[in-house]
Amino acid sequence: MKRRNILTWAALATTLLVGTPATAQSDKTLRVLVGFPAGVSIDVVTRILTEKMKDELKRPVIVDNRPGAGGRLAADLLKSAAPDGNTVMVTPIVVPVLAPMVFTKLGYNPDTDFAPIGKVCDFSFALAVPANSPAKNLKEYAAWLKANPQQANFGSPAAGSLPHFFGVMIGSALNVDMVHVPFNGGAALQSAVLGGHAPAGIDVVMEWQQNAKSGKVNVLATSGAQRSKVMPDVPTFKEQGFPDAVGQGWFAMYAPAKTPQASIEEINKALNKALANPEVRERFASLGLEVGGGSPADLQKTMQEDAKRWSPVVKKSGFRAD
Repeated sequence: MKRRNILTWAALATTLLVGTPATAQSDKTLRVLVGFPAGVSIDVVTRILTEKMKDELKRPVIVDNRPGAGGRLAADLLKSAAPDGNTVMVTPIVVPVLAPMVFTKLGYNPDTDFAPIGKVCDFSFALAVPANSPAKNLKEYAAWLKANPQQANFGSPAAGSLPHFFGVMIGSALNVDMVHVPFNGGAALQSAVLGGHAPAGIDVVMEWQQNAKSGKVNVLATSGAQRSKVMPDVPTFKEQGFPDAVGQGWFAMYAPAKTPQASIEEINKALNKALANPEVRERFASLGLEVGGGSPADLQKTMQEDAKRWSPVVKKSGFRAD
């Protein structure tokens, strides 16, 4: 009897020291990979989100910035991470949907190397022109381009970016052959449009927000199905008679393939709860973002639909990254 009691107390002590498997899992830090530098929009969004997710998960959550190769470096790291529910990635649509269309050789396959968790947010694009541009709306802009074909070009933050391909979509909608001019990031694009060195620029709505408010640029249209909440006075392309020029980008969260379903569900639940938080919703709205959410299956469906939407546009652009 004495020996049995000693064994029982030893087992209990061991349990208290090392914890059950579930407790051990919850004590480990969740690492959230972001393939872009600190301070850019996706990093800001991820930090807003993870600050709330840690409360639901009841474990530490850290943001691990791994900038490089347009987010593909973080994707490679996610692919090689242990599928134990302790590493995830927040990334834009470019990494899982567009990159496979433009790279012949890619270090990852989003269909087999990633496990969808959920969508974080949606965002729209805006077409902006210099403040002194003669075009005040899309029809005037299309007429001006046809009268001045040498000005039929637009800038984007980078070749192969979603603003690049949305510009191709705009050209088709306006029935104008628009030439793409890539810039080295959003700041360089902003400077070129503000200075009148580029006749037009396309970037996410939030990037034009401050310059539009100060009257330094004129935003002609936004790309969403509805008007942007941060630019409610700017009509959409659809409203102005161009229903084919509708497109949005998004950020989403992924885990490594083969991550246990229980871990996926736990992180998805924390993600959705954080996105339902009023403070998070308010901060997203101030950035011109639409709150995401939903199930892993919903994200998988979005990926498939957007692949069908953007594939012909990418093909028409003729762009290849390698």
